[in-house]
Amino acid sequence: MEQQALDTLQDILRTQGLVAALQFLNDRVPHRFTGIYRVDGQVLHNVAVIDKQQSGDIGFLMQVPLSDSFCQFVLRDGQLVTTDSGKDPRVDASPFKGVMGSYVGLPLAVVPGELFGTFCHFDFEPQPLDDSEFEFLTQAARVLPPFVKPA
Repeated sequence: MEQQALDTLQDILRTQGLVAALQFLNDRVPHRFTGIYRVDGQVLHNVAVIDKQQSGDIGFLMQVPLSDSFCQFVLRDGQLVTTDSGKDPRVDASPFKGVMGSYVGLPLAVVPGELFGTFCHFDFEPQPLDDSEFEFLTQAARVLPPFVKPA
């Protein structure tokens, strides 16, 4: 089943592009947002984001200081999954603890060891994520980098 989903993701990336692929990934999870961020020094720049609510008011997501973001933990630890950030001591250093209720993030690298950004699902509310979906997302994070435009 997951191989079929991965094949579908790769087909969407090839034929429809990154935004359509993020929509496919967002449809699989309860999280409101799905995005890709590129690291540029001490700032994260949004490359693409999906908002289930399509509020249009997402300017605050376009640039985030790395030191404030949950992405810093992904880049440091290789991943971050928190279903309720308000209760998660791993994110104590972020002002978004408890504000961004849930977060799932994985690193993006074109070459192993050379990280350039993150792929993440996040929501203001605590959200669950089952283990099989996390495994799929780990595979998805490996196929996304070639479709992310360079800075």
